[in-house]
Amino acid sequence: MKSNFKTDLSKEQKLTPLLDSYYQKHLKHYSFERVSQLKKQLQGIDVVLKDKRSAKQFFVDEKAQLDYINENLPTFAFELFYHKNKTQKQGWLFDTTKKTQFYALITGIYSDSKDIFTSCTITLVNREKLVQHLNDLGLTKNHLELLINKHKDQHGKLALEKLNVRNQGYLFFSTKNKAEKPINLILRLAYLIQIGVAKQLV
Repeated sequence: MKSNFKTDLSKEQKLTPLLDSYYQKHLKHYSFERVSQLKKQLQGIDVVLKDKRSAKQFFVDEKAQLDYINENLPTFAFELFYHKNKTQKQGWLFDTTKKTQFYALITGIYSDSKDIFTSCTITLVNREKLVQHLNDLGLTKNHLELLINKHKDQHGKLALEKLNVRNQGYLFFSTKNKAEKPINLILRLAYLIQIGVAKQLV
């Protein structure tokens, strides 16, 4: 099993001009600045949006479905845990060291050649509202951690009592096919929009 980190980094850099064009087109009341400092990127900040009317700043973490080029998945994987050096580590969704305020979920990424991305869909998710919604459902960080530890040898989909598997979400364990063995909360984009924690740039 190999990690795709370097490949993904190259793809992300090639995707950046397309993302910037979407921000310029759809976020007319905001200016934006790309973050190049590694320290800030590790804190979950890829882009800083500034409201031109109030000068408020918002920290955005870009998450792109780069394993699914020329596909349009209706769901997105929110990382709960992953493995590094045979140790289970905290994933980015509940990581308190992250300063992320919004996730820019980039899906439906299309390319007409190896190097040129032509279109995508960006869904902005309010991190605080999403975590609060999960807490309201009882899907707290602690509850999910206990549940995951009970099923640590699981591979594949695990239904959650509080979410409809078909149209809301579920847990997914990638314990056998990925080096980092991520455990993700899979949520449907339409569900995130419906509950008012997300909106698409259209």
